[in-house]
Amino acid sequence: MRYASIDIGTNTLRLLVAEVERPEAGLTPLVYKRAITRLGGSYTDETGMDREAAERTLVALVTFRETIDQYRVERTKAVATSVVRRACNRDWFLEEARKRTGLHINVISGKEEARLSVIGVLSVVGDGTAERLILDIGGGSTEFIAVRGARILGSWSMEMGVVHLAERHLRSDPPRPGELKAMEEEIRGVIGNLKENMSGDPLTSFEDSRKRHVELVGTAGTVTTLASIDQNLEVYDRNRINNHVLERGRVEDLYHFLSGLTLEERKDILSLEKGREDLIIPGTAIVLAAMEAFGFDSMRVSDAGLLEGVILEEARGANNIQKKEVAG
Repeated sequence: MRYASIDIGTNTLRLLVAEVERPEAGLTPLVYKRAITRLGGSYTDETGMDREAAERTLVALVTFRETIDQYRVERTKAVATSVVRRACNRDWFLEEARKRTGLHINVISGKEEARLSVIGVLSVVGDGTAERLILDIGGGSTEFIAVRGARILGSWSMEMGVVHLAERHLRSDPPRPGELKAMEEEIRGVIGNLKENMSGDPLTSFEDSRKRHVELVGTAGTVTTLASIDQNLEVYDRNRINNHVLERGRVEDLYHFLSGLTLEERKDILSLEKGREDLIIPGTAIVLAAMEAFGFDSMRVSDAGLLEGVILEEARGANNIQKKEVAG
């Protein structure tokens, strides 16, 4: 069966069309598209999503709908995360999207986002028995998910994303040392509060990660872009991104290098996705703060996440229905 999933994020809009024969065997990607529409740009609690940002996203959604129709997809599920989740004008946006595309968008919670992301990440990363801390850095929020095998031990969603960090702190080009310091302090403070809120098994596992062989896994645009830059890829290759290992020292070098460049100079880096030139700085700072806080020297990268999780979840549901029909 042919499926499509859409992820409406604070910074990026993404589409995956894939075929699934048996959910336990994973999926076969047919087309993957992304558009940086920065839906969370100029967001405020009082006005919600900026109308221009929303319009950019709606136009991209129409294009995605055309691709879905072109591939004759049988089941489609669209999900919206952080910025839509908390916007005061989200009902307007959802209705406008339905009118233009026919899509009924599901606004999912941080917990549901974490659960689906784990399904996607584990479909491409290593064995199914290891202990891992999954880091999912988004435009409007960041999720930490502790897993043992496929079982989630704990998940924490924080309203700390790269779009808002960039808009709040990085006003100079290149950023001044004081701006970077203030941003880093905010990130460390949020992650420090996270550690205090963690309790029981997840905390025990990740406090001494090296001895317990716990692995840090990163997903979403920041870490996949870092993996692309680390390998100097001129053309993005998901096969080379998945399971690439980023060393902490290399991430530190990239952070200092990128934050010392102007926006225009960052645009000349072929392996840095267009539209992410300013966001890569706060994203990399989050990676480094997480590594430091939990004692990780490296991070495995997964290009798979929420999109894959949504499709595999839908495929499992369809598979169960078919089994019941056969049994009946």
